[in-house]
Amino acid sequence: MAEINPLINEYLDYLDVEKNRSPATRNNYERCLRRFVEKEGLKTLSDITEKSIHNFRVYLASSSTGIKKKTQAYHVIVIRNFLKYLNREGHKTVLPDRVELPKVPTRQIKIVEYGDIERLLSAPKGSGLKALRDRAILETLFSTGLRVSELCGLDRFINIQRGEIAVRGKGEKVRVVFLSDRAREVIKKYLDKRQDAESALFTSISHGKSPKVLGRINPRTVQRVVNKYTREAGIPDKVTPHQLRHQFATDLLMNGADLRSVQELLGHSNISTTQIYTHVTNKELRDVHKAFHGKRRE
Repeated sequence: MAEINPLINEYLDYLDVEKNRSPATRNNYERCLRRFVEKEGLKTLSDITEKSIHNFRVYLASSSTGIKKKTQAYHVIVIRNFLKYLNREGHKTVLPDRVELPKVPTRQIKIVEYGDIERLLSAPKGSGLKALRDRAILETLFSTGLRVSELCGLDRFINIQRGEIAVRGKGEKVRVVFLSDRAREVIKKYLDKRQDAESALFTSISHGKSPKVLGRINPRTVQRVVNKYTREAGIPDKVTPHQLRHQFATDLLMNGADLRSVQELLGHSNISTTQIYTHVTNKELRDVHKAFHGKRRE
């Protein structure tokens, strides 16, 4: 009977080459599968049984692990996808359909008040390089709905006047995002202040009276930027770079954008992912309610 570890390696290579998954996805899949193998002591393919999968799910759900339900569900999805691959390759093992996917509560999107967002975007003050960079980061996140990794990957040689940026997102999918007038203005001011040859649009900057560009910015630095100005703007709730992506989507929907367009702008493969926003922003339902509710009471 075939050993499990070589099959896992083959599957991970398949994700790389055939499915064009990102390195982060490969790492996440590997971590889940290795945890399954180690916890259940799996050696060969015959060791994967409905019983071993059940036992692993019980382990994940135990209070001692502290693993969230969403993460538990992710492990099950990874195992199921691995089984699909094995069956497609002709290996006799548990049928994927025998692995029932857990029900996960619908995500609830927390929306920051619009006034708070305006104060956050305006919080970086001054004409120094770091302040200009920080304001450009905040305006770009809110204007485009980019993921923080996508923001960090932007290069500086973009057509700011045109206000369009081609972005390579999850699964190597390319989409176009758009800069607002305010975003274009602050990015131009920031780049005019730059005196370096670094290709990255947003860079880390040293402290001190003579700040220096240190190379491409990373997600942790972007998070610190958002945290800093959230506090300075006096916003009591935690705001993350991804929160600004949520704000971007809800702002579009509340102003009448259709769901399909928002899906394209966010780079979602499945519209069901975009539908998490509709419970707080369905403008058409709001208009229906306003037009037809309570007319006999007038």
